[in-house]
Amino acid sequence: MTRSMRSFALAAAALAAGAAQAQSGAWSGLAGAFAQPVAQPNVVKGGAIYYQTHSKTDGIRGIGIPPGADAKTGNAWTVVATYERLLTPHLGVEAVIGWPPTIKARATGTVSFLGDDVLEAKNVSPTLLLNYHFGGEGDALRPYVGAGLNYTRFADVRTTLPVDRVEMGDSWGWAVQLGVDYRIAPQWGLFASVARVDVQSKLVATGATVLTTTIDFRPVTYAFGVSYRF
Repeated sequence: MTRSMRSFALAAAALAAGAAQAQSGAWSGLAGAFAQPVAQPNVVKGGAIYYQTHSKTDGIRGIGIPPGADAKTGNAWTVVATYERLLTPHLGVEAVIGWPPTIKARATGTVSFLGDDVLEAKNVSPTLLLNYHFGGEGDALRPYVGAGLNYTRFADVRTTLPVDRVEMGDSWGWAVQLGVDYRIAPQWGLFASVARVDVQSKLVATGATVLTTTIDFRPVTYAFGVSYRF
């Protein structure tokens, strides 16, 4: 073996050893991060939430329905409760549920003469999020970001239209949030958050004719309240 080949072989061996050591260190660091104890791993929150829709539809279709028929959904306040389990000082899994708000819709476009509240429904909307908390456990102010999955079911659907039956389909979609926690005592604190949720539902109303549309609610929620850690 020539001197240059021996040098190349030694360099390759050194690089391989360094890569193996780095990989081992990375896995050790990750395992160490999840092994960090959390002094108060359980967090419950309660407060108010404003459900603001930015809805659009693909139009209301059906025999005898004029072109340009449409509808627009409104906004609602309700109460919200969450439970978060902190896996590490920075990572937590959070379940969010609110008391089902009543979302109402008004007729627009060529059927605007039908007026307000032509449709209303309660939306049951649990959400599961993975959160990342910035800062340290002892910090009073800790921002966080989260992402996860939302399920929305529409219940108690009603309409003032002369139809025999109206149904709204369930929705699965992504959810993202940005929030901040502020600790005012060892176990008590305040929180505020804003979230964007992907919610779409197909509506079918049957009677003398069949009306169909797909509503993209595009809701943004604003929540605030108190938190308790234990």
